[in-house]
Amino acid sequence: MNILMIGAHQDDNEFRCGGLAHKYVKLGHNVTFLSMCNGSGGHHILTPAETVATRAKESAKVAELLGITYDVWDNNDCSLVADLETRRRLIRYIRKVNPDLVISHRPNDYHADHRAVGQLVQDASYMLIVPHECPDVPAMRKMPVIMYNEDHFTNPDFAGDIVLDMDDENDIKLEIAKINVSQVFEWLPYTYGEEVPEGEAERWEYLKGMNITAETTDEEVMAAKRGYAVRNAKTAARFRKELIERYGEERGSKIRYAEAFMLCEYGEKLTDELKAKFFPF
Repeated sequence: MNILMIGAHQDDNEFRCGGLAHKYVKLGHNVTFLSMCNGSGGHHILTPAETVATRAKESAKVAELLGITYDVWDNNDCSLVADLETRRRLIRYIRKVNPDLVISHRPNDYHADHRAVGQLVQDASYMLIVPHECPDVPAMRKMPVIMYNEDHFTNPDFAGDIVLDMDDENDIKLEIAKINVSQVFEWLPYTYGEEVPEGEAERWEYLKGMNITAETTDEEVMAAKRGYAVRNAKTAARFRKELIERYGEERGSKIRYAEAFMLCEYGEKLTDELKAKFFPF
């Protein structure tokens, strides 16, 4: 299968669906990450050009770690808009990748770039099969299934239609975070007003945020302030009911880390057969 994950920035796919991407690669499927922005706005000390170059190197390391294709477009951060030119660029790109499944943002996330990506994916969806739209690239015969990655907006609320156990992917997701030095250890701590430790062992603990064990309760996880392991654990706590429904009480109640995805009505209908095909985990 061909899987396309479309994010606004060079951490959106990694942190929201990096575990799922790794699961697909291990099964022999082709995974492509697209970042529609180049990272230019994501630093407080580096110049935009320096930031773009730094983030490109980090993304290349992520691609090597996961075994994926990683494309970054030349749009500057905080400047992406859902205009016709960009929509047509996306139509051509999706057709060339020819994905069975697309995962992207909802069009009502906190960041303007995220919202623009969500709108662009929706606007491109039906056009993928229209031969006279962007006729220089052959139209797809059918639309891919489209899903949203997790966000925390509540109007409307994000629905965990597919929630997957990521206990076996937590370490790889922490490695992904560790690779993104300029983002994880520099830019985001600056925006949060946090101090980052210098030692490697101390930075690993900083990435985790807290020591999560089998005895850690969902309430304790949800009360935690920060951490990338905590982020994945909060998804499991948030969608505990869905995990139990999917995996059964015994396993579902013990899952520590998860990723969640919401159905998008703009793509192919996600039938039970396709659910089993795309999410055999």
